[in-house]
Amino acid sequence: MDRYSLIVVTEETAPVRRFEVRKLVVRRALWAAAIGAVVSLVGAVDYVRIRIAHVELNALQIETADQRATIEAFDERLDEVRRELERVQDFERKLRIIANLPGSAASGGETVTEVGTHAEGDLGAAEGGVESIHQGPPEPSATAPPPRANRPDSGAKDPERMSWLYDELKNLDGIADSRGGSLEELIAELEVKHRKLASSPAIWPTKGWLTSRFGPRISPFTGRRQFHSGIDIAGRQGTEVFAPARGVVMFSGKRGPLGNTVILDHGYGVRTHYGHSSEIHVKRGQEVERGQVIASMGSTGRSTGPHLHYAVEVNGKSVNPLDYIFD
Repeated sequence: MDRYSLIVVTEETAPVRRFEVRKLVVRRALWAAAIGAVVSLVGAVDYVRIRIAHVELNALQIETADQRATIEAFDERLDEVRRELERVQDFERKLRIIANLPGSAASGGETVTEVGTHAEGDLGAAEGGVESIHQGPPEPSATAPPPRANRPDSGAKDPERMSWLYDELKNLDGIADSRGGSLEELIAELEVKHRKLASSPAIWPTKGWLTSRFGPRISPFTGRRQFHSGIDIAGRQGTEVFAPARGVVMFSGKRGPLGNTVILDHGYGVRTHYGHSSEIHVKRGQEVERGQVIASMGSTGRSTGPHLHYAVEVNGKSVNPLDYIFD
């Protein structure tokens, strides 16, 4: 037989119902049910996987957003570091200009050059001895931060931006190392400059009236023309005489026509002389500082009255003391 019979009895008194179903139909129904079950199972598995993927995607989106925010913050921080480096470089440039120190000044395309301040010396106070800044065409120096070329925009892929930021970080690291070395060199140069300036005569050595200048003059004793190697400052007997800069007393005592004389050695080839003193308050070998009292004005030696003969020598040659007075 190719059919299935199904008998249905509901109540004792009710008629019996009989149904016949072809076996082929039953088999097809079973296959359909099996296929439906498999499809439902696969759908359920796919649904679970999609839900899991959705959760993971949300987590990845959050992580990507965090990474992008980190990249943006890192990019902004690199910009801040670059600006700080440029400010440090500009500050160094100004320091070199103010201190008249040679070196790179790339921010404005300037080159600071320390010029010779005197034919016989380098203390920056002789005639024509001024700072010099030669303005040239803007040319970035080797240590200047180069322009930020090929910078990816904010819409670029994260790996591309990260690669560029990594290269930029290495670039700024190299610039920072270079600036660090340059600043260490600048500090050493400023220390030398400080010692030079502290040892450079810069103030009036006493109070009074300038009665005779440096250079040719008529001698008050012989009436003949002679070269005056210093300046004469007249004042009251006993007026204090000051050291115009840091130095060491190399002579203290009587010295021919100059009478009681003090000679200070300031280093760097510079010496100062103080003649006609009534009293000397320092000894040979003593170190003195700018403004320290070293003698009292007098009229010892060959003199027409109380005054100070003040002379400055640079590398053994007399120079105009007025070039070394700034106050």
